[in-house]
Amino acid sequence: MHLQMTPKDIVKKIEQARVYDVAIKTPLDVLPKLSERLGHKVHLKREDLQPVFSFKLRGAYNKMIRLNDQQRAQGVVAASAGNHAQGVALAAKKLGMQALIVMPESTPQIKVKAVKKLGGKVLLFGDSFQEAEHEANQIAKKEKRVFIHPYDDADVIAGQGTIAKEVLEQHPDKIDIAFVCVGGGGLISGVASYLKSCNPKIKIIGVEPIEAASMTESLKAKERVVLPSVGIFADGAAVKKVGKLNFALCQDLVDDMVTVTTDEICAAIKDVFEDTRALLEPAGALSVAGASKYFAKHKRKKKLNVVTIASGANMNFHRLRHVSERAELGEKREAIVAVTIPEKPGSFRKLIKLLGKRQVTEFNYRYADAKSAHVFMGFEIHKPDEAKEIVKHLKAKGFAAVDLSDNEVAKLHVRHMVGGPYRGEHKELLLRFEFPERVGALSDFLNSLSPNWNISLFHYRNHGTDYGRVLVGMEVPEGERLQLKRSMKKLGYSYWEESDNPVCRLFLSS
Repeated sequence: MHLQMTPKDIVKKIEQARVYDVAIKTPLDVLPKLSERLGHKVHLKREDLQPVFSFKLRGAYNKMIRLNDQQRAQGVVAASAGNHAQGVALAAKKLGMQALIVMPESTPQIKVKAVKKLGGKVLLFGDSFQEAEHEANQIAKKEKRVFIHPYDDADVIAGQGTIAKEVLEQHPDKIDIAFVCVGGGGLISGVASYLKSCNPKIKIIGVEPIEAASMTESLKAKERVVLPSVGIFADGAAVKKVGKLNFALCQDLVDDMVTVTTDEICAAIKDVFEDTRALLEPAGALSVAGASKYFAKHKRKKKLNVVTIASGANMNFHRLRHVSERAELGEKREAIVAVTIPEKPGSFRKLIKLLGKRQVTEFNYRYADAKSAHVFMGFEIHKPDEAKEIVKHLKAKGFAAVDLSDNEVAKLHVRHMVGGPYRGEHKELLLRFEFPERVGALSDFLNSLSPNWNISLFHYRNHGTDYGRVLVGMEVPEGERLQLKRSMKKLGYSYWEESDNPVCRLFLSS
């Protein structure tokens, strides 16, 4: 069935789609400040204004309205940690059906409560979306419920594609480029099918988080690939493997893919807020982040009409501190550097003088020894390469300096814990972890360690996501490093060794 479904078939389904029993026709707004900065007229399709603050209810309802009486009586089941869950729950409430949503145990309570408020029944199962999805499929077989797939379904794709139909109604003039976020591929499959059918010259560009670029890698390989792991900051797009039908359609319809970093996503959230006062979730801002990155690389003299989609606004409030912290770095308006200065009078004054009239945003200092001191500092910049120029300038004036603007350990941990080097007797091993945000995660970690290994440093940060960011220092004898690796593999937490990271050597090592 999947291989026989063409873009023309999807367009026909879009024309027949039924979504407005639950969805609204959202506005297509111009973003004036972003447009001025990029040099193109940027429009934002406001799917964040839907009743469940996401486009997902379109596809869910269009699928469920087509179920027969027997299927409706049996009820539906879905797996989701967020927006799809709310879309299915709302559709079921409207249609008088029972909906069971299987969600990972780590799902934030705000999302669980939102589904329950809409009348959905919630089953918390497993530590990941994959485990929850497997359980949902097992329930579907056992209880003869219909499984509502979040993206790999023609009717779901058609429901999402109604967004493109609205865009063309709201913007009858020529559209040059559309940027569309990609998770499993449902949204871009529908939008691209419809836009290309009306004007094949419209360029379709998919946008993914660089830590969850499953469509990008699949299109490169010309077959669907499974990512070994995905970053979950943009949890609405954290998909290890794109849909079968979605991939087939995107092979024919997508002109290019852009991958964006966490910092670039945070910058896009800020851009949208400054133009609209709306706060998008990370996945909801992907298309805007992609547009900014694309035009920074591809300079165009001709002013283009650009469409982006605000795909969701189910933001966990506690993520805002992380977004605010990283937005300036994402927009290349702030740099963070480590500078080693002589421990003598006048050194600070000389350093600040070399920075000129730049606004200092952060300054952390720790006495190192009688000869030198290490300074961790942030300051305002006005162009992307300015940080490298400043570091070069500082070195030329005799200061040892390192640009840390792209250093995750520096941004996540060390900037909050500059306090002094390790003074223990044994060599310290520094490891950066992602702990699942669930009860027992720390205990499981501690129980996996040998009683011979001493924890010399521990720094934890939570950003309202499904993972806690942890930096751990341990005293592990050289002969037991292999045992440590085996223990960590068995534990299953993602981790990276950071012992040789320059920021750790400067501020945390002996």
